[in-house]
Parts: sequence; structure tokens; C-alpha cells
Amino acid sequence: MIYAMQNQIQDQLNGISNSLRAFSLKLTGNNDDAEDLYQDTAVRIITNADKYNPGTNFKAWAVTIMRNIFINNYRKKVRRSMIVDQTPNNYYINSGDKTVSNDGEMNVAFGELLAMVDSLPEDFKKPFMMAYQGYKYDEIAQELDSPLGTIKSRIFFARKKLQKMYSTAMRERA
Repeated sequence: MIYAMQNQIQDQLNGISNSLRAFSLKLTGNNDDAEDLYQDTAVRIITNADKYNPGTNFKAWAVTIMRNIFINNYRKKVRRSMIVDQTPNNYYINSGDKTVSNDGEMNVAFGELLAMVDSLPEDFKKPFMMAYQGYKYDEIAQELDSPLGTIKSRIFFARKKLQKMYSTAMRERA
């Protein structure tokens, strides 16, 4: 039974091999890293064949495995390359008794962002602002009486729209 399942998984993997390789190249941007990612994914798929539910979307399952491997590897790489400076900062040049902060630019940028948020449609603005205020997605979904997936997508699209609006505003300034 398990052997038959692994053969079936292997056949499905061979069927989507080209698209998985293309996706791994898109993620990594490098042929060697893409091939390593593909091989890691193939091994994980075959060794976890018993966890696949027949009748479900095999390609989506495989792509999810690949994406998770990529993300985990990226996080490991970032942690390895992070350097923590633990030396005491005992030497301050010209440090006076008082520090004067200038939040002028930050306040202007924040004000512009708030205006951009206000221009969003209400369906996007409300969940976005609740997430900004610290509510969890499931709390927002419950409060707005909407499905969790709807809330997540509205917040995602609100962020994308704000990013686009902000980059347009910055380009107009330059």
C-alpha cells in the first residue's frame, strides 16, 4: 500500500517537475540554489507521501512544501549572517546633557500615510486599522462578522494599495 502510494506520488511529482523547477528559480533567482531547493522539496514530498491526502491538489501541496523550505532556509541564512555587537557603548562624542529630537519629517510622513489610509474604501480601511491597532485577524473577523480569509485578503490588498500610493507620492516628490 505504502509502496503504491509512493509510486503514485512519484508520478505526480514527475508531472509537475517543470513548474516546480520554474517556481524554485523564481524564489531563489539562481540556478544552483533553485536546483537544490527543488531536490530538497522532492525528497520532502517523497518522504512525507503518507501525509498527502489523495484527491486534493497535489501541485498546491508541493508548492507549499517548497515555499516553506525556502522560507526556513532564508531565515536560517539571515540568523547565521547576523552580527550582534555586544560591546558597551561607553564612548559618546560630544554628548550633551539634553537631547533634542526632530520628528518633523516623521510627523509629515505619518500624516500623509493617515490621509492615504482614509482614502481607502471602508471595507479595506476598517480591517486594516484594526490590524494596525493590534487586533488579531480572528478578532477582526469576529468583530466585523466576516470570514477570516476575507479579512486577511482585505488587509493584504489594503497594504498593497498603500504601498503603491506611497511610492507614487515619493516619486512625485523627487
